[in-house]
Amino acid sequence: MQALIMAAQLILGLSILVTLHELGHFLAARAFGIKVEKFYLFFDAWGVKLFSFKRGETEYGIGWLPLGGYVKIAGMIDESLDTAQMATEPQSWEFRAKPAWQRLIVMIAGVTMNAILGVAIYTFTLLQFKEEYLPIDNVNQGKGIYAYSLGRDIGLQNGDRITAVNGKEVERFEDLLSTRVLFGARLSVLRNEQTLEVEVPDNFYRKAATAGRWSFIGYGPLHYTVGKVTEGKPAAQAGLRAGDIITGIEGRDLLSSDDLPTTVSSLKGKDVSLSLERDGNPLEMKVRVSEEGSIGIAYDAQPVNREQYTMQPYTFASALAFGSSDAMEALVSNVKGLRKIFTGEEKASDSVQGPIGIATIYGGVWDWGRFWAITGLLSMVLAFMNMLPIPALDGGHVIFLLIESVIGVKFSDKVMERAQVVGMVILLSLMVFAVGNDIWKHVLN
Repeated sequence: MQALIMAAQLILGLSILVTLHELGHFLAARAFGIKVEKFYLFFDAWGVKLFSFKRGETEYGIGWLPLGGYVKIAGMIDESLDTAQMATEPQSWEFRAKPAWQRLIVMIAGVTMNAILGVAIYTFTLLQFKEEYLPIDNVNQGKGIYAYSLGRDIGLQNGDRITAVNGKEVERFEDLLSTRVLFGARLSVLRNEQTLEVEVPDNFYRKAATAGRWSFIGYGPLHYTVGKVTEGKPAAQAGLRAGDIITGIEGRDLLSSDDLPTTVSSLKGKDVSLSLERDGNPLEMKVRVSEEGSIGIAYDAQPVNREQYTMQPYTFASALAFGSSDAMEALVSNVKGLRKIFTGEEKASDSVQGPIGIATIYGGVWDWGRFWAITGLLSMVLAFMNMLPIPALDGGHVIFLLIESVIGVKFSDKVMERAQVVGMVILLSLMVFAVGNDIWKHVLN
Protein backbone atom coordinates (compact mmCIF):
# COMPACT_ATOMS: atom_id res chain seq x y z
CA MET A 1 0.00 0.00 0.00
CA GLN A 2 2.84 2.39 0.87
CA ALA A 3 4.42 1.84 -2.55
CA LEU A 4 1.08 2.45 -4.28
CA ILE A 5 0.59 5.73 -2.44
CA MET A 6 4.11 6.88 -3.34
CA ALA A 7 3.55 5.95 -6.98
CA ALA A 8 0.14 7.64 -7.08
CA GLN A 9 1.54 10.87 -5.63
CA LEU A 10 4.43 10.82 -8.07
CA ILE A 11 2.16 10.28 -11.08
CA LEU A 12 -0.33 12.95 -9.95
CA GLY A 13 2.42 15.46 -9.23
CA LEU A 14 4.15 14.84 -12.57
CA SER A 15 0.83 14.97 -14.41
CA ILE A 16 0.08 18.41 -13.02
CA LEU A 17 3.56 19.74 -13.73
CA VAL A 18 3.93 18.29 -17.22
CA THR A 19 0.43 19.27 -18.34
CA LEU A 20 0.86 22.89 -17.23
CA HIS A 21 4.34 23.07 -18.76
CA GLU A 22 3.16 21.81 -22.13
CA LEU A 23 0.05 23.99 -21.90
CA GLY A 24 2.38 26.99 -21.79
CA HIS A 25 3.96 25.98 -25.11
CA PHE A 26 0.54 25.16 -26.56
CA LEU A 27 -1.09 28.49 -25.67
CA ALA A 28 1.89 30.53 -26.87
CA ALA A 29 2.02 28.63 -30.17
CA ARG A 30 -1.70 29.06 -30.78
CA ALA A 31 -1.49 32.76 -29.89
CA PHE A 32 0.90 33.23 -32.82
CA GLY A 33 -1.16 31.10 -35.19
CA ILE A 34 1.19 28.10 -35.08
CA LYS A 35 -0.37 24.70 -35.65
CA VAL A 36 -0.01 22.21 -32.78
CA GLU A 37 -0.36 18.65 -34.06
CA LYS A 38 -0.21 16.78 -30.74
CA PHE A 39 -0.63 17.52 -27.01
CA TYR A 40 0.36 14.48 -24.92
CA LEU A 41 0.72 13.77 -21.25
CA PHE A 42 3.47 11.12 -21.05
CA PHE A 43 5.10 9.74 -24.17
CA ASP A 44 3.32 7.59 -26.75
CA ALA A 45 6.59 5.86 -27.61
CA TRP A 46 6.41 3.67 -30.75
CA GLY A 47 2.88 4.96 -31.27
CA VAL A 48 1.45 3.22 -28.19
CA LYS A 49 -1.10 5.36 -26.35
CA LEU A 50 -3.54 4.80 -23.49
CA PHE A 51 -6.09 7.32 -24.67
CA SER A 52 -6.48 9.93 -27.38
CA PHE A 53 -8.98 12.09 -29.21
CA LYS A 54 -8.78 14.78 -31.85
CA ARG A 55 -10.28 18.21 -31.57
CA GLY A 56 -9.74 20.66 -34.36
CA GLU A 57 -6.24 20.21 -35.75
CA THR A 58 -4.74 18.86 -32.51
CA GLU A 59 -4.62 15.29 -31.19
CA TYR A 60 -4.83 15.12 -27.41
CA GLY A 61 -3.85 12.00 -25.51
CA ILE A 62 -2.07 10.12 -22.74
CA GLY A 63 0.94 7.99 -23.57
CA TRP A 64 2.12 4.86 -21.77
CA LEU A 65 5.61 6.05 -20.79
CA PRO A 66 5.35 8.37 -17.73
CA LEU A 67 8.61 10.25 -18.22
CA GLY A 68 7.22 13.62 -19.24
CA GLY A 69 5.03 14.85 -22.07
CA TYR A 70 5.16 16.95 -25.21
CA VAL A 71 3.41 19.15 -27.70
CA LYS A 72 4.30 18.51 -31.35
CA ILE A 73 4.51 21.93 -32.98
CA ALA A 74 4.33 22.01 -36.76
CA GLY A 75 7.55 23.07 -38.45
CA MET A 76 9.75 22.55 -35.40
CA ILE A 77 12.57 20.04 -35.03
CA ASP A 78 11.90 18.35 -31.71
CA GLU A 79 12.45 15.02 -29.97
CA SER A 80 10.33 13.24 -32.59
CA LEU A 81 13.01 14.09 -35.21
CA ASP A 82 10.27 14.24 -37.81
CA THR A 83 12.24 15.54 -40.79
CA ALA A 84 9.63 14.78 -43.47
CA GLN A 85 7.73 18.01 -42.91
CA MET A 86 10.99 19.98 -42.99
CA ALA A 87 11.63 18.91 -46.59
CA THR A 88 8.75 21.06 -47.86
CA GLU A 89 8.54 24.83 -48.16
CA PRO A 90 7.73 26.61 -44.85
CA GLN A 91 4.04 27.31 -44.36
CA SER A 92 2.68 30.41 -42.62
CA TRP A 93 1.27 28.31 -39.77
CA GLU A 94 4.57 26.57 -39.02
CA PHE A 95 6.98 27.34 -36.20
CA ARG A 96 9.93 27.81 -38.57
CA ALA A 97 8.03 30.48 -40.54
CA LYS A 98 7.62 32.77 -37.53
CA PRO A 99 10.06 35.53 -36.51
CA ALA A 100 12.69 34.65 -33.89
CA TRP A 101 11.03 36.66 -31.11
CA GLN A 102 7.78 34.71 -31.48
CA ARG A 103 9.60 31.38 -31.49
CA LEU A 104 11.52 32.51 -28.41
CA ILE A 105 8.28 33.25 -26.54
CA VAL A 106 6.90 29.84 -27.49
CA MET A 107 10.02 28.15 -26.11
CA ILE A 108 10.10 29.99 -22.78
CA ALA A 109 6.34 29.69 -22.23
CA GLY A 110 6.63 26.24 -20.64
CA VAL A 111 9.20 27.36 -18.10
CA THR A 112 7.18 30.51 -17.43
CA MET A 113 4.09 28.39 -16.74
CA ASN A 114 6.04 26.22 -14.27
CA ALA A 115 7.36 29.30 -12.49
CA ILE A 116 3.84 30.74 -12.21
CA LEU A 117 2.52 27.38 -11.02
CA GLY A 118 5.31 27.13 -8.45
CA VAL A 119 4.49 30.57 -7.02
CA ALA A 120 0.78 29.71 -6.98
CA ILE A 121 1.39 26.43 -5.12
CA TYR A 122 3.73 28.04 -2.59
CA THR A 123 1.16 30.78 -1.98
CA PHE A 124 -1.72 28.29 -1.65
CA THR A 125 0.31 26.11 0.73
CA LEU A 126 1.02 29.03 3.05
CA LEU A 127 -2.65 30.06 3.14
CA GLN A 128 -4.19 26.61 3.38
CA PHE A 129 -1.75 24.56 5.45
CA LYS A 130 0.60 26.85 7.36
CA GLU A 131 -1.88 29.71 7.91
CA GLU A 132 0.45 31.76 10.13
CA TYR A 133 4.11 32.56 10.68
CA LEU A 134 6.34 33.87 13.44
CA PRO A 135 7.68 37.38 12.72
CA ILE A 136 11.34 37.60 13.61
CA ASP A 137 10.61 40.91 15.36
CA ASN A 138 8.52 38.99 17.92
CA VAL A 139 11.51 36.78 18.67
CA ASN A 140 13.90 39.73 18.87
CA GLN A 141 11.57 41.68 21.13
CA GLY A 142 11.24 38.63 23.38
CA LYS A 143 14.16 36.55 24.62
CA GLY A 144 15.91 36.33 21.27
CA ILE A 145 16.92 33.05 19.66
CA TYR A 146 17.89 29.80 21.29
CA ALA A 147 21.24 28.65 19.94
CA TYR A 148 21.40 24.88 19.79
CA SER A 149 24.49 22.78 19.09
CA LEU A 150 25.01 23.77 15.44
CA GLY A 151 24.27 27.40 16.20
CA ARG A 152 26.78 27.46 19.04
CA ASP A 153 29.38 25.85 16.77
CA ILE A 154 29.39 28.92 14.50
CA GLY A 155 29.36 31.44 17.36
CA LEU A 156 25.70 32.13 18.09
CA GLN A 157 24.48 32.40 21.68
CA ASN A 158 21.16 32.19 23.51
CA GLY A 159 19.51 35.61 23.48
CA ASP A 160 21.10 36.75 20.20
CA ARG A 161 18.83 38.83 17.99
CA ILE A 162 19.38 38.20 14.28
CA THR A 163 18.47 41.33 12.36
CA ALA A 164 19.60 40.62 8.78
CA VAL A 165 20.92 37.94 6.41
CA ASN A 166 23.62 39.10 3.99
CA GLY A 167 22.70 42.67 4.85
CA LYS A 168 19.02 42.18 4.01
CA GLU A 169 16.31 42.25 6.66
CA VAL A 170 14.16 39.14 7.05
CA GLU A 171 10.59 39.09 8.32
CA ARG A 172 9.87 35.45 9.16
CA PHE A 173 11.79 33.40 11.67
CA GLU A 174 11.57 30.31 9.42
CA ASP A 175 13.64 32.10 6.78
CA LEU A 176 16.62 31.70 9.11
CA LEU A 177 16.24 27.93 8.69
CA SER A 178 15.99 28.03 4.88
CA THR A 179 18.64 27.49 2.21
CA ARG A 180 19.13 31.27 2.24
CA VAL A 181 21.14 30.65 5.39
CA LEU A 182 22.03 26.95 5.33
CA PHE A 183 23.95 27.28 2.03
CA GLY A 184 26.18 29.90 3.63
CA ALA A 185 25.40 33.43 4.76
CA ARG A 186 26.44 36.39 6.86
CA LEU A 187 24.18 36.97 9.85
CA SER A 188 23.91 40.41 11.46
CA VAL A 189 23.46 39.78 15.18
CA LEU A 190 22.58 42.17 17.98
CA ARG A 191 24.19 41.01 21.25
CA ASN A 192 24.45 43.09 24.41
CA GLU A 193 23.54 46.23 22.45
CA GLN A 194 26.38 45.61 20.00
CA THR A 195 26.07 44.46 16.39
CA LEU A 196 28.40 41.75 15.14
CA GLU A 197 28.62 39.48 12.12
CA VAL A 198 28.40 35.67 12.33
CA GLU A 199 29.42 33.65 9.29
CA VAL A 200 27.50 30.53 8.29
CA PRO A 201 29.98 28.42 6.25
CA ASP A 202 29.13 27.25 2.73
CA ASN A 203 29.11 23.59 3.77
CA PHE A 204 26.83 24.18 6.77
CA TYR A 205 23.86 22.56 4.98
CA ARG A 206 25.58 19.17 5.31
CA LYS A 207 25.59 19.37 9.10
CA ALA A 208 22.01 20.66 9.13
CA ALA A 209 20.89 17.80 6.86
CA THR A 210 22.49 15.23 9.18
CA ALA A 211 21.58 16.69 12.57
CA GLY A 212 18.28 18.35 11.61
CA ARG A 213 17.45 22.03 11.28
CA TRP A 214 16.24 22.15 14.89
CA SER A 215 19.85 21.57 15.97
CA PHE A 216 20.72 25.02 14.56
CA ILE A 217 18.55 27.73 16.13
CA GLY A 218 15.05 28.00 17.52
CA TYR A 219 12.94 30.25 19.68
CA GLY A 220 12.74 28.00 22.68
CA PRO A 221 11.30 24.58 23.47
CA LEU A 222 7.92 23.59 22.00
CA HIS A 223 5.07 21.53 23.34
CA TYR A 224 2.96 19.39 21.01
CA THR A 225 -0.71 19.07 21.93
CA VAL A 226 -2.08 15.80 20.58
CA GLY A 227 -5.28 16.39 18.62
CA LYS A 228 -6.19 13.04 17.08
CA VAL A 229 -4.88 9.55 17.71
CA THR A 230 -5.58 7.16 14.82
CA GLU A 231 -7.08 3.85 15.89
CA GLY A 232 -4.88 0.83 15.36
CA LYS A 233 -1.74 2.90 14.90
CA PRO A 234 1.32 2.69 17.20
CA ALA A 235 0.41 5.77 19.29
CA ALA A 236 -3.06 4.38 20.07
CA GLN A 237 -1.63 0.95 20.86
CA ALA A 238 0.87 2.54 23.29
CA GLY A 239 -1.91 4.43 25.10
CA LEU A 240 -1.42 7.97 23.80
CA ARG A 241 -4.61 10.06 24.06
CA ALA A 242 -6.02 13.19 22.48
CA GLY A 243 -5.22 16.11 24.78
CA ASP A 244 -1.87 14.71 25.89
CA ILE A 245 0.95 17.24 25.70
CA ILE A 246 4.25 15.94 24.32
CA THR A 247 7.03 17.90 26.05
CA GLY A 248 10.12 15.99 24.89
CA ILE A 249 11.46 13.31 22.60
CA GLU A 250 14.36 10.94 23.14
CA GLY A 251 15.20 12.67 26.43
CA ARG A 252 15.46 16.20 25.01
CA ASP A 253 13.25 19.21 24.35
CA LEU A 254 11.26 19.55 21.16
CA LEU A 255 12.99 22.36 19.33
CA SER A 256 10.97 22.95 16.17
CA SER A 257 7.64 22.15 14.52
CA ASP A 258 9.25 19.42 12.40
CA ASP A 259 11.36 17.93 15.19
CA LEU A 260 8.91 15.18 16.13
CA PRO A 261 7.99 13.89 12.62
CA THR A 262 11.60 14.00 11.45
CA THR A 263 12.89 12.18 14.54
CA VAL A 264 10.10 9.60 14.33
CA SER A 265 10.80 9.06 10.62
CA SER A 266 14.46 8.33 11.42
CA LEU A 267 13.43 5.54 13.85
CA LYS A 268 11.39 3.32 11.52
CA GLY A 269 10.64 -0.01 13.19
CA LYS A 270 12.19 1.15 16.49
CA ASP A 271 10.90 2.60 19.76
CA VAL A 272 10.74 6.35 20.27
CA SER A 273 10.71 7.77 23.80
CA LEU A 274 8.16 10.51 24.47
CA SER A 275 7.89 12.76 27.52
CA LEU A 276 4.27 13.72 28.19
CA GLU A 277 2.00 15.72 30.42
CA ARG A 278 -1.45 14.28 31.07
CA ASP A 279 -3.84 16.19 33.32
CA GLY A 280 -0.84 18.12 34.66
CA ASN A 281 1.14 14.99 35.55
CA PRO A 282 4.42 13.97 33.86
CA LEU A 283 4.53 10.68 32.01
CA GLU A 284 7.11 8.74 30.01
CA MET A 285 6.02 6.52 27.13
CA LYS A 286 7.69 4.37 24.50
CA VAL A 287 5.97 4.08 21.12
CA ARG A 288 6.96 1.65 18.40
CA VAL A 289 7.41 3.54 15.11
CA SER A 290 5.82 1.93 12.06
CA GLU A 291 7.89 0.78 9.11
CA GLU A 292 6.49 3.81 7.25
CA GLY A 293 8.05 6.15 9.83
CA SER A 294 4.94 7.36 11.66
CA ILE A 295 3.07 6.80 14.93
CA GLY A 296 -0.40 7.95 13.86
CA ILE A 297 -1.17 11.26 15.56
CA ALA A 298 -2.21 14.77 14.61
CA TYR A 299 -0.86 17.57 16.78
CA ASP A 300 -0.45 21.31 17.21
CA ALA A 301 3.07 22.60 18.00
CA GLN A 302 3.30 25.78 20.09
CA PRO A 303 6.11 27.53 21.99
CA VAL A 304 6.11 26.87 25.73
CA ASN A 305 5.89 30.61 26.36
CA ARG A 306 3.46 31.34 23.53
CA GLU A 307 2.57 34.81 24.80
CA GLN A 308 6.10 35.92 23.95
CA TYR A 309 5.81 34.65 20.40
CA THR A 310 2.66 36.00 18.80
CA MET A 311 2.06 34.43 15.41
CA GLN A 312 1.03 36.50 12.39
CA PRO A 313 -1.70 35.09 10.13
CA TYR A 314 -1.00 35.00 6.41
CA THR A 315 -3.13 37.27 4.27
CA PHE A 316 -3.42 36.70 0.54
CA ALA A 317 -1.00 39.59 -0.07
CA SER A 318 1.61 38.36 2.42
CA ALA A 319 1.23 34.72 1.29
CA LEU A 320 1.76 35.82 -2.33
CA ALA A 321 4.83 37.86 -1.38
CA PHE A 322 6.36 35.11 0.75
CA GLY A 323 5.28 32.40 -1.71
CA SER A 324 7.04 34.24 -4.54
CA SER A 325 10.14 34.64 -2.38
CA ASP A 326 10.12 30.96 -1.38
CA ALA A 327 9.66 29.84 -4.98
CA MET A 328 12.59 31.97 -6.13
CA GLU A 329 14.69 30.65 -3.28
CA ALA A 330 13.94 27.11 -4.48
CA LEU A 331 15.22 28.14 -7.91
CA VAL A 332 18.35 29.73 -6.45
CA SER A 333 19.08 26.71 -4.26
CA ASN A 334 18.95 24.48 -7.36
CA VAL A 335 21.51 26.72 -9.07
CA LYS A 336 23.72 26.54 -5.98
CA GLY A 337 23.32 22.78 -5.78
CA LEU A 338 24.26 22.29 -9.45
CA ARG A 339 27.31 24.48 -8.98
CA LYS A 340 28.42 22.34 -6.03
CA ILE A 341 28.12 19.20 -8.19
CA PHE A 342 30.20 20.72 -10.99
CA THR A 343 32.85 21.99 -8.56
CA GLY A 344 33.10 18.59 -6.90
CA GLU A 345 31.78 19.74 -3.53
CA GLU A 346 28.88 17.30 -3.84
CA LYS A 347 28.60 13.92 -5.54
CA ALA A 348 26.02 13.65 -8.30
CA SER A 349 25.03 10.25 -6.92
CA ASP A 350 24.06 11.90 -3.61
CA SER A 351 22.19 14.82 -5.15
CA VAL A 352 20.41 13.52 -8.27
CA GLN A 353 16.98 11.96 -7.76
CA GLY A 354 15.13 9.85 -10.30
CA PRO A 355 11.49 8.69 -10.23
CA ILE A 356 12.01 6.30 -7.31
CA GLY A 357 13.82 8.94 -5.28
CA ILE A 358 11.11 11.53 -5.94
CA ALA A 359 8.38 9.03 -5.00
CA THR A 360 10.26 8.36 -1.75
CA ILE A 361 10.32 12.09 -1.01
CA TYR A 362 6.55 12.22 -1.43
CA GLY A 363 6.32 9.41 1.13
CA GLY A 364 3.99 6.50 1.73
CA VAL A 365 1.36 8.51 3.59
CA TRP A 366 -0.95 10.80 1.63
CA ASP A 367 -0.59 14.21 3.26
CA TRP A 368 -1.99 16.99 1.06
CA GLY A 369 0.12 19.67 2.72
CA ARG A 370 3.29 17.70 2.03
CA PHE A 371 2.10 16.75 -1.46
CA TRP A 372 1.59 20.36 -2.52
CA ALA A 373 4.80 21.54 -0.86
CA ILE A 374 6.84 18.95 -2.79
CA THR A 375 4.94 19.55 -6.03
CA GLY A 376 5.59 23.29 -5.75
CA LEU A 377 9.28 22.62 -5.25
CA LEU A 378 9.34 20.24 -8.23
CA SER A 379 7.65 22.87 -10.38
CA MET A 380 10.54 25.24 -9.74
CA VAL A 381 13.05 22.40 -10.27
CA LEU A 382 11.40 21.60 -13.61
CA ALA A 383 11.55 25.26 -14.62
CA PHE A 384 15.25 25.38 -13.77
CA MET A 385 16.14 22.09 -15.46
CA ASN A 386 14.32 23.04 -18.65
CA MET A 387 16.32 26.25 -18.93
CA LEU A 388 19.66 24.44 -18.92
CA PRO A 389 21.45 25.09 -22.25
CA ILE A 390 21.17 21.50 -23.43
CA PRO A 391 19.89 20.82 -26.97
CA ALA A 392 16.45 19.12 -26.82
CA LEU A 393 15.55 21.12 -23.70
CA ASP A 394 13.79 24.47 -23.86
CA GLY A 395 17.02 26.14 -22.77
CA GLY A 396 18.89 24.68 -25.74
CA HIS A 397 16.31 26.03 -28.18
CA VAL A 398 16.48 29.42 -26.45
CA ILE A 399 20.26 29.57 -26.89
CA PHE A 400 19.97 28.91 -30.63
CA LEU A 401 17.23 31.52 -30.96
CA LEU A 402 19.21 34.13 -29.05
CA ILE A 403 22.27 33.52 -31.26
CA GLU A 404 20.05 33.76 -34.34
CA SER A 405 18.61 37.07 -33.09
CA VAL A 406 22.10 38.51 -32.54
CA ILE A 407 23.80 37.38 -35.77
CA GLY A 408 20.68 37.58 -37.93
CA VAL A 409 21.28 34.19 -39.52
CA LYS A 410 19.00 31.20 -39.02
CA PHE A 411 20.59 27.82 -38.26
CA SER A 412 20.03 25.17 -40.93
CA ASP A 413 17.67 22.26 -40.35
CA LYS A 414 20.66 19.91 -40.47
CA VAL A 415 22.40 21.73 -37.62
CA MET A 416 19.23 21.71 -35.53
CA GLU A 417 18.68 18.00 -36.20
CA ARG A 418 22.20 17.12 -35.09
CA ALA A 419 21.91 19.33 -32.03
CA GLN A 420 18.64 17.61 -31.16
CA VAL A 421 20.30 14.19 -31.42
CA VAL A 422 23.17 15.31 -29.18
CA GLY A 423 20.67 16.67 -26.68
CA MET A 424 18.64 13.47 -26.68
CA VAL A 425 21.78 11.40 -26.04
CA ILE A 426 22.69 13.67 -23.10
CA LEU A 427 19.18 13.50 -21.65
CA LEU A 428 18.91 9.73 -22.05
CA SER A 429 22.31 9.31 -20.40
CA LEU A 430 21.20 11.49 -17.48
CA MET A 431 17.96 9.51 -17.21
CA VAL A 432 19.80 6.19 -17.17
CA PHE A 433 22.13 7.54 -14.48
CA ALA A 434 19.23 8.87 -12.36
CA VAL A 435 17.21 5.65 -12.58
CA GLY A 436 20.26 3.46 -11.99
CA ASN A 437 21.26 5.62 -9.04
CA ASP A 438 17.72 5.28 -7.66
CA ILE A 439 17.80 1.50 -7.95
CA TRP A 440 21.19 1.36 -6.23
CA LYS A 441 20.18 3.66 -3.36
CA HIS A 442 16.55 2.66 -2.76
CA VAL A 443 16.30 -0.94 -3.96
CA LEU A 444 19.66 -2.71 -3.75
CA ASN A 445 20.90 -1.00 -0.56
